Amino acid sequence: MRRVTRQMSAWHMAWLLVGVLAVLPSVQAQQNEKPYKAVFELLQQAQQAARNTDYAGVFTYTERGTMRSSRIVHLVDGTGERERLEVLDGSPREFIRHNETQLCLIPEKNLVLVDKARTDRFPSLFLGNTDVIVDHYELFFNDTDTTRVAGRECRMIHVEPRADDRYGYKFCVDTETKLLIKAQTVSNQDVIDEIAFTMLQTGENVVSEELDPSWDTSDWKKVQISTRDIDVTESGWRIQSPPGFSFTKQLARPMKSGDAVKHVVLSDGLATVSVFIEAFDAANQTRTLQKGVMRNGAINVYGTRIDDYWLTAVGIIPASTLQGIAEQTQYVEPPAGQQ
Repeated sequence: MRRVTRQMSAWHMAWLLVGVLAVLPSVQAQQNEKPYKAVFELLQQAQQAARNTDYAGVFTYTERGTMRSSRIVHLVDGTGERERLEVLDGSPREFIRHNETQLCLIPEKNLVLVDKARTDRFPSLFLGNTDVIVDHYELFFNDTDTTRVAGRECRMIHVEPRADDRYGYKFCVDTETKLLIKAQTVSNQDVIDEIAFTMLQTGENVVSEELDPSWDTSDWKKVQISTRDIDVTESGWRIQSPPGFSFTKQLARPMKSGDAVKHVVLSDGLATVSVFIEAFDAANQTRTLQKGVMRNGAINVYGTRIDDYWLTAVGIIPASTLQGIAEQTQYVEPPAGQQ
């Protein structure tokens, strides 16, 4: 009887062990999921704060030893989002945004360019589908990982790529307002570029008068930037995007030559790539075309000829990724009337 009891006890323990082992992956997954959720929720709060918070300040963009400064004022009122961005270096420029419409003021030409506003500019950070971010990046922070930027305490978020086809990031989120106040693009711990506030005010300290442009533009020429939505696949293009990247914009912009440049934006939620496709002859007449990789500061550029077209891929991502996008893109001539 004791032998039977021992056997039953052994089988019972074995089944318990199997049950524990079966549950462990689920428990570990939940434990791993919780830190990710906390980090991702903080990033989502930062994205919302960029749209919903009143703030004004000066931020700098630094890359390869060069630095450029801008002043930004952002207010939310009964009409929606209002913003003024002033470029402080080089030729004077101001960008006045009201919701999805943006005015670019060019004083030396008494010119106002009217265009659709981008919604992913600092201190915003997301573009496109954010559901795939965890598939291609590891997100984490440490409980003690806080620092100060522009005199404000912020929490550092580490974003590491799971593959070498994209860069990593470090984000610092203001602990009070949840506003993103510093962002770095990193590759193997080397900082490729950085954008950060050097001065920041929020809330009641921001007044609507700061939204007024520096110039009276009532008699300036206004030009509407003409674009139209397109589907590049219908015109014969097969653009091979890296894993996790998806199309967020497909536009056509008319040029002075009469030809239209196709502009496709790919994003994985954090990294962004722009692909420009134009007629080769028209492009060759306006500039010297060079096949291969070029670098403009932190931005990598890859150009190549495909049939009678010139394709340019641009982005702050590894050059090998840009090359893969460009060289794997194919053109299949569509039926007449669909180009």
